[in-house]
Amino acid sequence: DGLVVIEPSPADRRVRTVRLTASGRAECELLDRRSDDLAASLLAPLDDRERARLVDAMGLVERLLTAGLVEIGVDDPASPAGRFCMRSYFGELDARFDTGFDPELSISAGDGELREPAGLLLVARLHDEAVGCGARKFHGREPAEIKRMWVAPSARGLGVGRRILAELEAQARRRGAPAARLETNRTLVEAIALYRSAGYVEVEPFNDEPYAHHWFEKRLA
Repeated sequence: DGLVVIEPSPADRRVRTVRLTASGRAECELLDRRSDDLAASLLAPLDDRERARLVDAMGLVERLLTAGLVEIGVDDPASPAGRFCMRSYFGELDARFDTGFDPELSISAGDGELREPAGLLLVARLHDEAVGCGARKFHGREPAEIKRMWVAPSARGLGVGRRILAELEAQARRRGAPAARLETNRTLVEAIALYRSAGYVEVEPFNDEPYAHHWFEKRLA
């Protein structure tokens, strides 16, 4: 219909470039105007309060649909995704902690400790990009340790952290761990709220983690 032209690439004969013609641009502008007019007609009967509710509802739908696209699976800590998550996790702790963060001073959670059978690393992906992680160290019939819980700022509010935590608990339960334990810093208020809402109870310190202010435990049925 004369709306586009298709041109071969001079650098690669397999490639074709599609461009709008002047008629094509005019058609797009017409469709945009009609779309805007339709949206305006739908919003016209609504007052400001109703429009605000609609925007909030649209945002909720978008978040829920996006959350459904997040995939969580076991990954190797030395993989590119694993390394990215660890760097991001350490970087955020260093920025948020009052004294900064040095992983060499913290209780260890090295690659070998986060591989089966000693432990595991979960990585959350959205559109094939790593957006979160969480790790588990197993100790046989003793409580399992939760480590390296992190969610990218772009994925917060999607329930990613809660899903990672639940999967870590399920993995520990399948291996016979009676409880899950973790420690955290007082500046990580979002994480503390997540742990408490997930059933973790604050207990006396069970290790000498230098960066911890709170110690939590949850019994696993």
